[in-house]
Amino acid sequence: MAQEDDLYPSMEKSTTVCIFFKDFRHVLKLDEIGRDIARIALPAALALTADPIASMMDTAFIGQIGPVELAAVGVSIALFNQVSRIAIFPLVSVTTSFVAEEDTIGKLSPEAQESESLETGSHVNSESKELIPQNDPVEGASKSKSLISIFEVSKIENERRHIPSASSALVIGAILGFVQAIFLISGAKPLLNFMGVSSDSPMLIPAQQYLTLRSLGAPAVLLSLAMQGVFRGFKDTKTPLYATVAGDITNIILDPIFMFIFRLGVSGAAIAHVISQYLISIILLWRLMEQVDLLPPSFRHLQFGKFLKNGLLLLMRVIAVTFCVTLSASLAARQGATSMAAFQVCLQVWLTTSLLADGLAVSGQAILASAFAKKDYEKVTATASRVLQLGLLLGLMLAVILGLGLSFGARLFTSDVDVLHVISIGIPFVVGTQPINALAFVFDGVNFGASDFAYSAYSMVLVAIISIICLLFLSSSYKFIGIWVALTIYMSLRASAGFWRIGTRTGPWKFLRSC
Repeated sequence: MAQEDDLYPSMEKSTTVCIFFKDFRHVLKLDEIGRDIARIALPAALALTADPIASMMDTAFIGQIGPVELAAVGVSIALFNQVSRIAIFPLVSVTTSFVAEEDTIGKLSPEAQESESLETGSHVNSESKELIPQNDPVEGASKSKSLISIFEVSKIENERRHIPSASSALVIGAILGFVQAIFLISGAKPLLNFMGVSSDSPMLIPAQQYLTLRSLGAPAVLLSLAMQGVFRGFKDTKTPLYATVAGDITNIILDPIFMFIFRLGVSGAAIAHVISQYLISIILLWRLMEQVDLLPPSFRHLQFGKFLKNGLLLLMRVIAVTFCVTLSASLAARQGATSMAAFQVCLQVWLTTSLLADGLAVSGQAILASAFAKKDYEKVTATASRVLQLGLLLGLMLAVILGLGLSFGARLFTSDVDVLHVISIGIPFVVGTQPINALAFVFDGVNFGASDFAYSAYSMVLVAIISIICLLFLSSSYKFIGIWVALTIYMSLRASAGFWRIGTRTGPWKFLRSC
């Protein structure tokens, strides 16, 4: 018992507030939890920021062509990313949780496997979705035997594992990627019109060229991110990091070659990005095939029903998130090329730095999913507390760094005086929201690790409705500043929703009532 107290010093009888602030002085301590978080979070954060950094490099190169091209690509990137998130976010999030649970159960003893396969999901209340639904005793006992055979890990060192969710994620990712490519290519012009790029706008032709070519890489994007979700479930974030860095270095090298040497302009930037995405997918698939048998014993072993049930909830959530960000970009585009170019630079920096916190979210999700599967509630609470505290520290640190350097760094993206002036208006918002953004992202990982998909979806819909009203009203009254005020409200509401769930000790967190 004394040993457990050393591992989880913050798990004494306490009030709810303690999950956020208890033992804050130990936030940087490299104990067991600290090492687990660092081992997963650091590579994940680097991998998550690698692609936005590559997009920022695209933005910097394109900014040398002219402000119209910069604004056009800004609209295309915003549209591509937001459509991608509708498919990517639910797929990656549920894949990480499902694979972490299946891998954890597979590593237990046969007796423990049977117990866990029958009881998994009992920690989640009726609002949440069980990863492995319970059944009646007779049917449940028979199904648990099949689960044991599915999750069983061979004692032979080099034999590949059967992880049904991994196979399911790849099939779904490939299908969604092709659907996205067809949708964006066939609907490029009307979608850009919806984003505020009118038919007579000088932005239309370069925006359509970039969006159409970049959409050819959609299958690779969806497939690679599905595989990243699998590796995260294994608590391996180094492999996705290596693959992503290799692809993005390729992108950065090819950008000036295609754009300036071959004189392809914005089309060259899109081609370079597509090549890099297929390279990432090939590397990840090669590494995954060494660890997992991607061909399941039969079609019925695939987990399509489980993905569909929880994925639809997260799809509802990500549509709400996507609509807010896409609407903000559309409102900026309607204010003209100068405002859109400035908004694109601010948004890229805003999202890229915030994604560093997503590394903490990934680590929290993977560790919490495994801990919930084993019903180790002491580790659940200790992990949630630590990642939230680290998120707050990270946000404060990012705010200081951006506050000191962003005014000078903006000149890397454009030399246009008017665009730089508008960027300077957005900088205080980009800087000031960093702690809020970090907590919002980390709370996402905490909720997903607890399989609290229903609450995440419904709360985000409410947040989106309020935020959309704020965007429409403030942008019409205060233009560029109004958009950023509304985005600040949006992120604050997201963070508040996370605090509310744990603070009220409801859903999967009801066990805190006994603490």
